[in-house]
Amino acid sequence: MNESDFRKKLLGFLHKSPTPFHVVSCIAETLQEQDFAELKEVDKWDIKPGKYFVRRNGSSIIAFQLGKRPLEETGLRMVGAHTDSPGLKLKPFPIIRRKGLFQLGVEVYGGALLNPWFDRDLSIAGRITKATKNGEIKSIIIDAKEPLAFIPSLAIHLDREANKNRSVNAETDIVPIISTDHQFSGLDDFFSASLKKGETLLNTDLFFYDTNQAKLVGAKNEFLAGARLDNQLSCFCAISALLKAEPSKSCLVVLNDHEEVGSASHVGADGSFLSDFFTRITKEPEARLRTIARSLLVSTDNAHAVHPNYPEKHEKNHSPIINKGIAIKHNANQRYATNSETAGYFKRLCIDNEIPLQEFVNRGDMSCGSTIGPITASKIGVRTLDLGVPTFGMHSIRELAGVHDIFNLGRGLKEFFNDAGLAGEFS
Repeated sequence: MNESDFRKKLLGFLHKSPTPFHVVSCIAETLQEQDFAELKEVDKWDIKPGKYFVRRNGSSIIAFQLGKRPLEETGLRMVGAHTDSPGLKLKPFPIIRRKGLFQLGVEVYGGALLNPWFDRDLSIAGRITKATKNGEIKSIIIDAKEPLAFIPSLAIHLDREANKNRSVNAETDIVPIISTDHQFSGLDDFFSASLKKGETLLNTDLFFYDTNQAKLVGAKNEFLAGARLDNQLSCFCAISALLKAEPSKSCLVVLNDHEEVGSASHVGADGSFLSDFFTRITKEPEARLRTIARSLLVSTDNAHAVHPNYPEKHEKNHSPIINKGIAIKHNANQRYATNSETAGYFKRLCIDNEIPLQEFVNRGDMSCGSTIGPITASKIGVRTLDLGVPTFGMHSIRELAGVHDIFNLGRGLKEFFNDAGLAGEFS
């Protein structure tokens, strides 16, 4: 796939993926088109060499292919990323009537940058759970697509200090307006197409999102601006690379939900999803341990690009520049799981394939974020490397990344899956 085709497919993926449920659904559809067979956790598995995927909660997914050689001899080339992004989640009883308007109460999901949510055309997407007329409980994913809500800023005339000091109260300031209609009765009005006659809406996992689609920007279209680039860029690159893996290679992609809120859930990296997978495909404890000992996880999550307006926020020798390469992420306190061996392996791979690399270390006087890499490494005992695409505006409603970096991440992951030397690389 050339870079132009890669960009088009990436834009299409971002447009179809306003929530983790849509990310996983879109990926599952792509995998099925490429002859990956879906496994169900409730079924007994009979795994032979081939291509498979399994979903949990509709928001996390493991996709993998197995070659003919035993896993304990080859290990697994693994890439991890997360499907969720910071945002605004609808409360279970969201309707608020105030000053002639109807609003919808929200909870802030993850470490969202809240100020950019004002003055945006917002829609709603996610999962609803309903009772059918026969008494069954059924869940479906929905996307209203059209702008339904708006969070207006307070006018500068009413807050003269806004440009100097405006904070956002997550309970009272960030409440979307949805209607002035006094006949407004609730969300059924907006999702009636998803409720057949006799069906009842029971509960929701719904998120607001900006309807402004991801776009290429810049004088030479060298940037990608869009929502949820953290971490849907990595999800797309990982699956794209897996689809180009040689059939003889045993490879895996794990995309976990709930990274932005700590990963402590049954679908998060701190849950049992990946561990359960290893139990089922290796059968015996000895085979499991030998497989993990020969495996490597590349944890992919966006990195902080050095901001030209705030260069002092970066460590001067480790300041990734947009479109200058993938960033390997280091932290002495294991907020990232990179070490000299895992970094050295990936550096050698990128040098051999002329893929540009950079390195990121946080300033010592600033706290460092983390990701699924250290959590997965400690959970299953696998060697891990953390890296990602340098990005501006992380956790904003709209982020910015370099298109060449994204393409190079896809290239690097493809070469990782197809590399011949992994099993004996570390001694």
